[in-house]
Amino acid sequence: MQELIDFFTPDRIMEIAGLGVGLAYLYFEYHANRLVWLMSVIMPVISLFIYFRAGIYADFAINIYYLIIAVYGYVVWTFGLKRKKREPLPITRMPGKYYIGAVAALAAIFAFLAWGLVHFTNSNVPYWDAFTTALSIVAMWMLARKYAEQWIAWFIVDAVCVGLYFYKGIYFYSVLYSVYTVIALFGYRKWICLMRQGK
Repeated sequence: MQELIDFFTPDRIMEIAGLGVGLAYLYFEYHANRLVWLMSVIMPVISLFIYFRAGIYADFAINIYYLIIAVYGYVVWTFGLKRKKREPLPITRMPGKYYIGAVAALAAIFAFLAWGLVHFTNSNVPYWDAFTTALSIVAMWMLARKYAEQWIAWFIVDAVCVGLYFYKGIYFYSVLYSVYTVIALFGYRKWICLMRQGK
């Protein structure tokens, strides 16, 4: 009994709460429902606490970005990108002209974060932390613009995070990201179907 009590520390309880909100987020994202952005506000608040305590500083910092992009994503999904023509944003493929910019942004953010983590923190996973954070920043922008390929970016992030979080002892998040990894494959297929239906 004492072992069970010792296991359910405040940190572990926050992980479980994050797991629940994360699953709700995944459900709404899968169905391209704008309530995903409400979960995108709650989840970072929980994750800020968890990542700071675990010493995953880049993931901590990205959750501040998540809070900001959640507002942007909600507005874009609800009102679209055109100022004069206010209508919900449809799912589309990412235009080819954005790929070079996305890769360049990924490389630049990764380099900056890795340098900062190596020189200014005690992180023992600086490169993995920097990679998942940099790709998450790009993937979140893709999600906000409703590009179907965002699922491919998330699949890579999620697969790496499974191992990273397990290594750092954040077991419930490791389980959550295992689910994310699998659902990302189905999510891409689902969004392609929704795109063809004009949603």
